Amino acid sequence: MEIFFQLFWLFFILSALTPYLQQQMLLGARARKMAELERKRKSRVITLIHRQEAVSFLGIPISRFINIDDSEQVLRAIRLTDKNVPIDLILHTPGGLVLAAEQIAEALLRHPAKVTVFVPHYAMSGGTLIALAADEIVMDENAVLGPVDPQLGQYPAASILKVLEKKPIQEIDDQTLILADMAEKALKQVKATVKNLLLKRMPEEKAEEVATLLSQGTWTHDYPIDVAQAREMGLPVSTEMPLEVYELMDLYPQAQGGKPSVQYVPVPYRHQQPGRP
Repeated sequence: MEIFFQLFWLFFILSALTPYLQQQMLLGARARKMAELERKRKSRVITLIHRQEAVSFLGIPISRFINIDDSEQVLRAIRLTDKNVPIDLILHTPGGLVLAAEQIAEALLRHPAKVTVFVPHYAMSGGTLIALAADEIVMDENAVLGPVDPQLGQYPAASILKVLEKKPIQEIDDQTLILADMAEKALKQVKATVKNLLLKRMPEEKAEEVATLLSQGTWTHDYPIDVAQAREMGLPVSTEMPLEVYELMDLYPQAQGGKPSVQYVPVPYRHQQPGRP
């Protein structure tokens, strides 16, 4: 019986330690891959990657977004980077807090050396706002950016203002009028920020046009802006994605809540000529 209890506690301790040890190994692998990319590009590599993650050992998935903690950490990394050292930011995010995204974008804009933002899959909303500060945006051929129009709670700011256009003011309640006032201010503020970021690489008239397109509710907030459309806007987009960026993304696995919905053999497949083994 004593041996049984000893084995039980040994099993319990190992079960409790295994997730921690796995996480430490993963963090070490990420650090080595980032160092490899930094040596190759002679740059400072920063990651801003938001996945669903598991909480503790309970396996409860939570969604992550750009927040103030992210902006504090990215700004600290930028401060620790010599002004002559290029910055490479790997960005994978659905967006988040406008204040945090603006802080990161403005800090990147002020960095004297070249700033490159890598988007291996998507950088929506606040992620796009950050990407606009870069000297070069490197996107996977299938990656997307998104509109940066502000949202007030669950409603797009631009849609709130539509209420004022479609209904007499006597029929609009006070709360909606207050929201409309906030929406108008939010739209002006975000447009001004976007335009300021774009003036670094395009004339004022073009910057005004693109800022309006991105920030004033032209599309739904989840509209995907692909490589071709981003280039049409005049954004400095390349598709020369380093292999190390993909390899680094593999070290940020999505939390699995059950059976995977996608399966494939994870090796490159190449076309074979007829008659060849």
